[in-house]
Amino acid sequence: MGQSFNPGSIAVLVVEDDALLRAEAVDLCIEAGFTAYEARNADQAIRILECHSEIRVLFTDIEMEGSMDGLRLAHAVRERWPPVAILITSGRRKVMKEDLPENGLFFAKPYPPDDIVKALNGIAAEITR
Repeated sequence: MGQSFNPGSIAVLVVEDDALLRAEAVDLCIEAGFTAYEARNADQAIRILECHSEIRVLFTDIEMEGSMDGLRLAHAVRERWPPVAILITSGRRKVMKEDLPENGLFFAKPYPPDDIVKALNGIAAEITR
C-alpha cells in the first residue's frame, strides 16, 4: 500500500536539550521523509513556531533548561497553535494521560524509532485527509 501523502510537506519541530539526542530525532524525522526543525529549549521552540507555519508536529523532551519544561511547552503550543500535533518524551518522568495536552502522545525514552515514525505517519495521514 503506497503512501497517499507527501510527508515532506509536513514539518516537525524537535525540542531536545541534549545535542546528540536532538540530532538523532531530527535524522529520524528526515529519514521518514518529513521536514525537521530543531530547538534546544522552549523559548527557542516558540520563536521557531512563530516563524514557520508549516510546522504541524511538536516532538519535545520534558526535561530542559529555560523558562518552561516540555510539558508546559506542549500545553502552551496546544493553546496557541491548536492544529499542531504533540509528541512528548522523557527518560526520567512518568507521565499520565491527564498530564498531557489534548491528543498528546507520550513515549518513554529510550523510544523505539519505529514507534515515532508510525506516530508521525499517522499524524500526516490525518492532516492530509
